[in-house]
Amino acid sequence: MNYLVKINDIKTSDELEGAWSNEDFKVLLARFEYPDAAQLKPAELKEFLFLAITDFEPNEAAAILLDYKCSDRLAEGQIDNLSHEMLRTKTFENYSEIDLHHDLFNINQLLYKAYNGKFPPGTVNSVELEIKSENDDAGEMTKETALKALSYGLSENNLINRLLSNQIEGRKAFPEAEGIVWEIGHKGNDSYALTISEKWLSKTDITTPEYKCTVVPFEDPEEAG
Repeated sequence: MNYLVKINDIKTSDELEGAWSNEDFKVLLARFEYPDAAQLKPAELKEFLFLAITDFEPNEAAAILLDYKCSDRLAEGQIDNLSHEMLRTKTFENYSEIDLHHDLFNINQLLYKAYNGKFPPGTVNSVELEIKSENDDAGEMTKETALKALSYGLSENNLINRLLSNQIEGRKAFPEAEGIVWEIGHKGNDSYALTISEKWLSKTDITTPEYKCTVVPFEDPEEAG
């Protein structure tokens, strides 16, 4: 598929809007043994959760949050190891399972703010861009297609292009795209917003803000045969 791409802006933030709901806060207050969450006003929930969190040791608090968000994908031993590792390193960038990075970032930033910086700081980028197909049958924009289209505007030294060139060029399957692009938002017409960790993309990586590119899908020879 051929696309016209225009990268309009990159906005950096230290948290994702809507990452935690008021219902999340209420459940977590109970897990952190705060007895009267039902009596709190919505605007008070996060503040009191921070207070409840800091009654625990940092690794204990991390384990509670990891269990809440990731127990369906992590075993008890993995949660225990991660709860200690999070204090030393940016697990939301370095953990081997890329599809966990999104949740690990949200957990890390909640702990970072609750403990006033005891956890490593993190940032995330929202890339605002236009991706216009030159084909009538392009279909719905996926994370994989958007990331491949975006990569052509990035420097050769960008981590995506250096580590995943075979996936970008369609020679290998690209499941990593689901973990690299945390969110894809359709802003109307051909406008999109991609949420991507700063590990994979920074403002300085953009070398060509407007260009044409060809996105090559991966075709499994076993399925084709």
